[in-house]
Amino acid sequence: MNHTAQQHQGSRFWITAQRTVLAAALATALGGCAWFGSSKAPKPADLGPNVVNLPVRQAWQLSIPAVKDANIRAQVQGDNVVVASADGTVVSVNAANGRENWRAQAGKGLQTGVGADGRMAAVVTTGNELVMLDAGSKLWSKTLSASAFTAPLVAGGRVFVLTADRAVSAFDAQNGAHLWTQRRDGEPLVLRQQGVLMPYGNTLLAGLSGRLVAFNPDNGNVQWEAPLASPRGTNDVERLVDLVGPAARVGNVICARAFQSSVGCVDANAGRTGWAQTAKGAVGIAADAEYVFGAESNGIVQAWNMADGEKRWSVDRFQHRKLTAPLVLGRAVVTADESGLVHLLSKKDGSHLNRLTTDSTGVAVAPVVAADTLVVVTRGGGIYGFRPD
Repeated sequence: MNHTAQQHQGSRFWITAQRTVLAAALATALGGCAWFGSSKAPKPADLGPNVVNLPVRQAWQLSIPAVKDANIRAQVQGDNVVVASADGTVVSVNAANGRENWRAQAGKGLQTGVGADGRMAAVVTTGNELVMLDAGSKLWSKTLSASAFTAPLVAGGRVFVLTADRAVSAFDAQNGAHLWTQRRDGEPLVLRQQGVLMPYGNTLLAGLSGRLVAFNPDNGNVQWEAPLASPRGTNDVERLVDLVGPAARVGNVICARAFQSSVGCVDANAGRTGWAQTAKGAVGIAADAEYVFGAESNGIVQAWNMADGEKRWSVDRFQHRKLTAPLVLGRAVVTADESGLVHLLSKKDGSHLNRLTTDSTGVAVAPVVAADTLVVVTRGGGIYGFRPD
């Protein structure tokens, strides 16, 4: 099984099947406080001139229909990147040369990003249909028990789905046959954004109510649970602590963010939480052998020690820019913002390395890397490939 690793600063919420959809949007303000309504967003500070300390050039550019929803994400498979658009378009791109491998249509608009294994790709539509594509052709579709906001995971001849009724299900990738479902009660709200669903060896990992839960992928039996945050507060919104993707894997350590609550790491061999630190962010994290990196809801970028969670550095020059989840790339940490800028920081101290430009529609998903190429997808449907100069 193969591992993968998104954002919505104004996350809406889904109430489980016994209740209805919460109509209001939750916005995140300074300090992670939630507010409903109105006032004008603070203006980001001017970044000044771009002093290039790490030369990077644009290698290629493609277009797909507008992405729109930040829940749509890019999926890396070897040298290829698979991108799903809000209208149901799914495209596989060779990151080495920027050429399309194939393009398919799910038939309806999408509410998740895409999961892929190199040949097959899976998405979930706004009609709660799980759709499987095989090298660009529609293979089968199946109606789910509830909405899904986390991209499916395709691995080991199966497709795994995390739905909004806090159920994890497995289906046969070839014919859609239902294999198993594990459902559990939890807090009544779940995030309407990418959660955590990823493999670790022959174990399936899922984020459920602030806990990283390990399942046997053959039968759905729970193997262990490790808490990264506990529900607190006096109402359902304050108690929401779902894990948000992308999560990061370094060896046997899995690190993840609990929405507006904490960042922490789990020893996946032992099924034990190593550390968790308070952090007020709404997007996933990245990590390498030394550090864990995250962007807080106010735009402050932070780094923690991988070993013990001690805070190493933070930079505040990106405040109010609505950053994507970061990506570790060589000596850089990469994040992008709603204006379409891509920021490269030194992973040692957060200092400026470079600033890249896409289009003005804003970056929709966390940047990814494939074939030594940094791939960035904008809300307008632009796909950009950048390489070191």
